Amino acid sequence: MKTPPSSEPKGYIPSKLSLRGVGKYFHARGRSLQALDNISLDVSEGEFVCLLGPSGCGKSTLLNIIAGLEQADAGSLLCDGEAVASPGRERMMMFQESALFPWLDVLDNVLFSLRLKPGMNAAERRETAEFYLRLVGLERFHHAFVHELSGGMKQRVALARALAPNPRILLMDEPFAALDALTREQLYGDLQRIWRERRKTILFVTHNVREAVCLGDRVVLLSPHPGRIQRQFSIELPRPRDISSVEVARHATEITAALKGTERHAEEAA
Repeated sequence: MKTPPSSEPKGYIPSKLSLRGVGKYFHARGRSLQALDNISLDVSEGEFVCLLGPSGCGKSTLLNIIAGLEQADAGSLLCDGEAVASPGRERMMMFQESALFPWLDVLDNVLFSLRLKPGMNAAERRETAEFYLRLVGLERFHHAFVHELSGGMKQRVALARALAPNPRILLMDEPFAALDALTREQLYGDLQRIWRERRKTILFVTHNVREAVCLGDRVVLLSPHPGRIQRQFSIELPRPRDISSVEVARHATEITAALKGTERHAEEAA
């Protein structure tokens, strides 16, 4: 029997993530607040997408929906063609705080994320954890405890822990926001190198325009109250990128102008 011809165009690559008409409301004290409205977005395999917008535009809420931590009130969300209804190992989350367990050392914090991964024995789990600690440059700190680590080192451990189960998608919610400028710049380089080596699909939430340009293949600008996709910017710059470079600044200037326009329209509509 012949295989029926595909309805998709030649060279078509299905989206890793597909959102259609996603909406979200929060209810409190008899009132409803619309956080997200009609969010439609496709993210390709291996793409690095930054979600950018002012406070209150629903960036983190959207990431939580993709993670399965919250449910949308409208629309659909597919990951590899399957509906997302709950958290899963294929979508790992990294938060602004490292959320490490203080009673475990660095190695055991990474091993914790592998405990429920099927088909791995203890030796394989340890080998995997050690590999990802080398990847983030912490191979000499296996037995250090959380209180002995700097802020940047804690976030490196959190990144290793998120990567160790080999998720299809890495979701990052302003993971560098609480760090000093020098540490952030070091982590920008680390994250670009790791993305280049592992080619994970990454969604990265930020309100820092230069950070978005430095890291992303694409920057998705959200408007506030409720959160809607206002514009999208393709960032076609070679990697690794320097956040202080003229090219990054040029793109950031264009996006900042659009961001200010979005905020002004929101104020006028209020």
